[in-house]
Amino acid sequence: MRLLSLPAVVFGLMLACGSSLSQAENWPQWRGPHNNGISGETGIATTWSKSENVAWRLPLPGPGGATPVIYEDRIFVTSSDGPEDGADLLLLCISTDGEELWRTKVAGGNKNARTIEGNSASPSPCTDGKHVWCFFGTGVLACYTVDGDEVWKFNTQDRYGEFDIQFGMTSTPVLHDDSLYLQLIHGTWGGDYKVGKVIRLEKETGEEVWAVDRPSQAVDECKHSYASPIVYSDGDTEFLVTHGADNVVAYDLETGDELGRLGGLNGPSDLNSNNYDNTFRFVATPAFTDGVVIVPTAKAGPLVAVNIRDDLTGDLTERPDAVRWVNDKTPDVSIPLLVDGLCYVVMKPGQVFCVDLSTGEELYYERIHNAEHRASPVYADGHIYVCSRDGICTVLKAGREFEVVAENDIGNEPITASPAISDGTLYLRSYDALYAIGE
Repeated sequence: MRLLSLPAVVFGLMLACGSSLSQAENWPQWRGPHNNGISGETGIATTWSKSENVAWRLPLPGPGGATPVIYEDRIFVTSSDGPEDGADLLLLCISTDGEELWRTKVAGGNKNARTIEGNSASPSPCTDGKHVWCFFGTGVLACYTVDGDEVWKFNTQDRYGEFDIQFGMTSTPVLHDDSLYLQLIHGTWGGDYKVGKVIRLEKETGEEVWAVDRPSQAVDECKHSYASPIVYSDGDTEFLVTHGADNVVAYDLETGDELGRLGGLNGPSDLNSNNYDNTFRFVATPAFTDGVVIVPTAKAGPLVAVNIRDDLTGDLTERPDAVRWVNDKTPDVSIPLLVDGLCYVVMKPGQVFCVDLSTGEELYYERIHNAEHRASPVYADGHIYVCSRDGICTVLKAGREFEVVAENDIGNEPITASPAISDGTLYLRSYDALYAIGE
């Protein structure tokens, strides 16, 4: 198997728009059919309100940040059964006509983080059209048929150790071929450098294929990653990419062997340096397209563009040829969106900036809406959809110049889940309801 660089690894799921895109796509995982937040569909609505261009609105039993996933005529979404700590955690199946087909209690013990900034229903489900898999912040991972029959279920904390993560485990597993891949990156405060696990499971049985430790020099809260793993595949080579604990790290899918890592993302490696921030935890997942991987960090940055080179394996931290450009701003939560040679970045306070992927030139930096943004942007038919926590979604025209197409308000219903697009419909999941938006 030919080994590409870590950047190649860290980078491929969002390989984008080189593959053929067609109408009536499924949205089977959090970041869509190509794991890059890009839809190939056209004619998606750009304006709506709580009633205008709403095909249907289905109330949900409780809040959650999980993005709905869609396969043909079925939608799957996870939710808490109410806003309180201790509420049950549910998996729901909804028809694309807006009718709830079934729901099942997967686990109990919901935990909220900072006044419901997030909760245990934050990881998104995934489906292959036959089964659906769901993971919750309590550690419970389960597989069901699309008709709601339980196939298997276990608590990852029982198998891989108790979580020690300040605001709860929010990492979404990635489904690839016949396997589920998880990153459980967490650890105790202090100087113990053992930081969580990276895991491959057989998707139909839940049996472990491999599980490896993920060592790092990170300390304290820096061990706590809220990002998700991704898989790079170019038809020749495939890798797993994990992000957290001051490093982005690539793994062989078959063996779990570490292939390469880029560290130094939290200042110098000297932990006694005044530049090291011991509360520097990763939330945003890397993004990638042909030739470059975009690595977000946290807080005041940086955002790092890493070149894909066949010889970039092992420790890339001291390899200047690995880095194409660095921007001093980074998304703290939202994933960068890479489309047509441009990188769009949504900042948590509501600014958006756009960077040329080749040169690193910043083309604009503008505020769209003065509210917290935790959802990741998606793209369809020349437009970028960005949703804020107060329920307002801004539609931008894609391109090198900043242009707001529309600002849409569903009435102060919090949104932290990323939008999903399937069969001509834009799906929005608020804390209160699931919306099908269509002209």
